[in-house]
Amino acid sequence: MTSDFFNQIAHQFERPFQNPVLIFAVILFIILLSPILLRKLKIPGIIGLIISGVFIGPHGLKILEQDSAVKLFSTIGLLYIMFIAGLELDLKEFERNKNKSLVFGFLTFMIPLVIGFPVCYYFLDYSITASLLISSMFSTHTMVSYPIVSKFGISKNEAVAITVGGTILSDTTVLILLAIIKGSNSGNLSLSFWIQLLTSLAIFTGIMFYVIPKITAWFFQKLESEKTSHYIFVLSVVFFAAFLAEIAGIEPIIGAFIAGLALNKLIPYSSALMNRIDFIGNAIFIPFFLISVGMLVDTSILLKGSTAIIIVVTLSIVALLGKWIAAWVTSVIFKYSADQRKLIFGLSSSRAAAALAVIMVGFQTKIIGEYALNGTIILILISCLIASLVTENASRRILTSEKDEPLHNNLSWEDEHIMMPIANLNNMELLLELAVFIRNKKSSNPITILSVVPNNEEAEKNLQKARKNLESLVKIASANETKVNIIATIDHNIAGGIIRSSREIMSDTIMIGWPQKTKLIERFIETKISLIISRTSKAIYICHFEHSLIGHKRLVVVCPPLGELEHGFEIWLTRISKLSKELSINIFCYCNEKSKSEIVEHLKKLKINVAISFSKEFDLPNLDLLSKYILPEDLLIYIAARKTSVSHDNCMESIQEKLEKQFASTSKIVIYPRTYHVDSKYNEYGDINPDSINQGLERVQKIGKDLGNLLKRDHKG
Repeated sequence: MTSDFFNQIAHQFERPFQNPVLIFAVILFIILLSPILLRKLKIPGIIGLIISGVFIGPHGLKILEQDSAVKLFSTIGLLYIMFIAGLELDLKEFERNKNKSLVFGFLTFMIPLVIGFPVCYYFLDYSITASLLISSMFSTHTMVSYPIVSKFGISKNEAVAITVGGTILSDTTVLILLAIIKGSNSGNLSLSFWIQLLTSLAIFTGIMFYVIPKITAWFFQKLESEKTSHYIFVLSVVFFAAFLAEIAGIEPIIGAFIAGLALNKLIPYSSALMNRIDFIGNAIFIPFFLISVGMLVDTSILLKGSTAIIIVVTLSIVALLGKWIAAWVTSVIFKYSADQRKLIFGLSSSRAAAALAVIMVGFQTKIIGEYALNGTIILILISCLIASLVTENASRRILTSEKDEPLHNNLSWEDEHIMMPIANLNNMELLLELAVFIRNKKSSNPITILSVVPNNEEAEKNLQKARKNLESLVKIASANETKVNIIATIDHNIAGGIIRSSREIMSDTIMIGWPQKTKLIERFIETKISLIISRTSKAIYICHFEHSLIGHKRLVVVCPPLGELEHGFEIWLTRISKLSKELSINIFCYCNEKSKSEIVEHLKKLKINVAISFSKEFDLPNLDLLSKYILPEDLLIYIAARKTSVSHDNCMESIQEKLEKQFASTSKIVIYPRTYHVDSKYNEYGDINPDSINQGLERVQKIGKDLGNLLKRDHKG
């Protein structure tokens, strides 16, 4: 009985493992432990996963084999890498540098091909077809090291943008060349072959860039609260795109990348959905792929004689040399730094799926032999190791150099602190999403969500209820990996409580929802929002959204004359630029010529690249003229100013009411920039205010005007 029990246990551990639960557990332990162990040796985690695959694979300790389950997860991981590369690509930066991507794509395709063909034909003595096939494999690269770039947060760097663009151009060209070689080898390279290939590619492109984005936008809008469904839908789109690409005659990895491009504008970089995509991919699917790459490596071929060693060494040197020369020439042409050159080389030097696809086709059609196949697999290991080391080193140096850059205008992003007083929980999620998008990632402070309840007999009960309501917002923020601090407090005056709390936590920005329409009696007293504006020097964001943030097509910014002289000018300009990049939409600025030149100059000084255009006409008080520039899906951002500010204009009085009347169905944000004014310690008390006399006179004048208007209406009636 006991022996049967131990025999059963021993059977479970027979190599290769057959129990799917045990297989999954082993792979998860490798994913967990190998990066941790190798981190002590300062070796990138990606290398640890590949080496682990070598040890446990069929050519190592034979613990696991390349069964259908491993192949499935490996395929998902590869598609995930390509999808994330397309999703994180800064489309505006890519569009701005598309010519550079074309140049790099041409160089990284042609240089390895030109170097590799004569080496294969004359030195290794392969046929013309085999030499063309192997040298085209030199031109491919799979961005195995891209997760490193993503981890360091430099995926928006221009060097990354042109490398990603060049990758898709070179790999697409190689895989189309592969289809031509296959057709030529089988004698099917006819006119019908070209017609079928071009037609299928045109249909595929139309579906991905026209149909899929419309369906996705509709789905996200209709099921806005179903966050899990969003992720499943996106994953479905990735695999559907990969399948369509295969039908069209190109590799599935191209389809996954195209899916990333198609959904790029619909999934902001700092959104909760993007966080889920990154988390699950980097935790499970991508490590599976890297382990499976290691499982392909057969190091024993190095013991099969000098011919095998010569082929492995030659393939490795030529493949890496071609990519290094392409990166070097690109950096010289576009005057990139040494670190950017290394980054381009690191991202473009690793081989995996595309190289395997090319070489396996050659092996199956008997164009090449076993030595070339095994040499390519060894090349995959060597190139992935070198690419990972170079990419991590370059990424770290680039990130360090960016952190060392001086901040302009005494902007201390580490001290940035956004506070959000809530009045209506229904609108809070969009406000929180906006705060996450414009918040600088260098800030050490959380986003503070505040609820102020009246100090009356039910204060304790209302305070408890407010704290419970705020907890739901913490769950929303946690999906974005954003630190949130919740505060519920009591005050006799709501506005006073907000002002007092903002000073206690030393926030620099107060973000609030759009005020409700005021009743007649409320027009004769100072409203909550006007109190907050007049009695603090902090930046105030008053927000109203007609639909989700990703549903907007453009940011329309109204900048008043002399707005560039305000203390908070660079801060709101930086935040709007960040929002533009997050949503991948352009900025249209409604301003005069002086403000235009200052905005352009400051964007250059801050090294911010955004697609921005300017109006040819400008008249700040004339909202009818502004309405000519506003489209239904625009997000209108009006830069207002306090009365003591240099850019204040009389037309800014009751600006929320005016915008509500003129642009009722348009999403709006009114920004009162931060000022130099130091808050008085008396400002939190409504009856002791150094500006109370002036405010009283202004209020009396306003009351007189409103009473006059009422008397006129009664007289006409």
